[in-house]
Amino acid sequence: QVQLVESGGGLVQAGGSLRLSCAASGRTFSRSAMGWFRQAPGKEREFVAAITWSGGSPHYADSVKGRFTTSRDNAKNTLYLQMNSLKPEDAAVYYCAASSLAYNSGSSSPNLYNFWGQGTQVTVSS
Repeated sequence: QVQLVESGGGLVQAGGSLRLSCAASGRTFSRSAMGWFRQAPGKEREFVAAITWSGGSPHYADSVKGRFTTSRDNAKNTLYLQMNSLKPEDAAVYYCAASSLAYNSGSSSPNLYNFWGQGTQVTVSS
């Protein structure tokens, strides 16, 4: 079991930055692939970024590539999402997710993640 709590969301002007954190509890965090997803009002949940259990091979949605960076600190049981050059279209509720599935090495499919946080709101003003 993994419990996830996101923090760091808020209101920022376009072009600004935010750093989201996802604090995890549970013994399996360090062996879990982790992902970030977001959902804007009226839209489906979409993939943002994912990272393997070891912190290697992070990958990103095309819409955030070059602007967002995900990382993890297994010693602190924490996942991060650094968001730079934010755009109004980045506004959404951001969720972190963990996967206990051994074959998930950082998938972009939300169906391969079985633990989810409650989400944190990111608002970007133009």
